[in-house]
Amino acid sequence: AEVVQAVLSGRDTLAVMPTGAGKSLCFQVPAIAAEGLCLVISPLVALMEDQVGALTDAGARAAFINSSLSASQQGAILHYAKEGQFDLLYVAPERLADPRFAEFATSTAISIVAIDEAHCVSQWGQDFRPSFLEIAPFVANLPKRPVLMALTATATQQVRKDIVRLLGLHDPFAVITGFDRPNLRYSVEQLLPKQKEARILRYVREHESDSGIVYCQTVKEVDALTEALQEAGVRATSYHAKLPSDVRTRNQQAFINDNAPVIVATVAFGMGIDKSNVRYVIH
Repeated sequence: AEVVQAVLSGRDTLAVMPTGAGKSLCFQVPAIAAEGLCLVISPLVALMEDQVGALTDAGARAAFINSSLSASQQGAILHYAKEGQFDLLYVAPERLADPRFAEFATSTAISIVAIDEAHCVSQWGQDFRPSFLEIAPFVANLPKRPVLMALTATATQQVRKDIVRLLGLHDPFAVITGFDRPNLRYSVEQLLPKQKEARILRYVREHESDSGIVYCQTVKEVDALTEALQEAGVRATSYHAKLPSDVRTRNQQAFINDNAPVIVATVAFGMGIDKSNVRYVIH
């Protein structure tokens, strides 16, 4: 509530809160309550689509632009956003360098810029993305400076300083709640390579009523494990960069809707999918 209040009063904000604590609400509520467009800069394409789907289902006016859309679809969304048809527009940081997008931004009333996974701006952050360094110049080029929000689940003191400096936050209201999650357990098992598949199958069967994600290092491993689980009667699906875009979307939806409670994936499948009944992640 205090973060939402700070944003609505026009103050820049830094929120460091654990996954699931409600960071998304911190920008979604002001976006819907305030005039103008909230631009959400997010590095995770899968999460972007997931959040927009959930917002749309809840009756909010939200859209995203990413590489999964055709040029004409992107153009239509920018047109509707400029006309005031959306409260939230999600984009990847790389999009800010697109001249067509820059032109759109300078002629649209952007009231809030929310930067999700803001630790990516820092070279000390665990997921440094150079394109995050373009956010401050992009904001400086806007005709009217919007309220800036930076949100992350993990940031050391050094990374927090970098976020404020590199994103150009003005005297931000900061909320740091820590990221300890006592309900989570992390364990490591030593197995021979040929034992892994049987162990995963046993674990999945023991937790049949739960949803889970299994991460593999290669596309080949994803395909092989998915096939093995399906042959054993497990409702599993897969996600990796070599699948066609429509198949990836269909598989993600099957996972979200529990038609396939288990998804086997490479890291192309974003951490942070908003699914309330995920109970295990196996790497």
